[in-house]
Amino acid sequence: MIRVLLADDQALLRLGFRAFLNQEPDLEVVGEAGNGQEALSLTRTLAPDVVLMDVRMPVLDGIEATRQIVASGSPAKILVLTTFDLDEYVYAALRAGASGFLIKDALPADLINGIRVVASGAAAVAPAVTRRLIEKFTPHLPEPARPPAEEPLESFTEREREILLEIARGRSNREIAEQLYISEPTVKVHVSRILTKLGLRDRAQVIVHAYETGIVRPRSP
Repeated sequence: MIRVLLADDQALLRLGFRAFLNQEPDLEVVGEAGNGQEALSLTRTLAPDVVLMDVRMPVLDGIEATRQIVASGSPAKILVLTTFDLDEYVYAALRAGASGFLIKDALPADLINGIRVVASGAAAVAPAVTRRLIEKFTPHLPEPARPPAEEPLESFTEREREILLEIARGRSNREIAEQLYISEPTVKVHVSRILTKLGLRDRAQVIVHAYETGIVRPRSP
């Protein structure tokens, strides 16, 4: 059973989400939050597997709530709801530690699938979309990116370095396997090791990390 916390300041929207999510045999809505502060508090007390997080909320917005939930060490995965896909709110949410994002008018089936995907430990957004988003906003970072010297790349094998670069370029596991002439299960093992060594939650965070530390540079317009 995947335990879901709904965080949105629109009660009617939460009611609709609850209605169709609870119809799924493997999903259970365990709580609702009307603002980011409530989302933070309920995540601590209810220990949901997934937080469905709106980015624009009063008291504490969804981005800061996401940052604080991740910083607290909570294993809850954050799936952000947004009005537009390639905007600064989505980018900020990924930087804060969200595992993916969905458009608010997405079909119920897409939302349900997104929840299942992030609960499984994957990122609920295509790697190529994440890459395009990051390339758009990385040149306008509000704070200096960390220098590559802080990266523990000396602990990486040559293969892990290759796969890290392929992840940062937005390639899926299957595409990486084809590019490097190795099996897809082998890629998954290396991705898992990369996440562990970087202390990150999923491949969306790897892409953000690679651009912000300068391992990969945005392409020129």
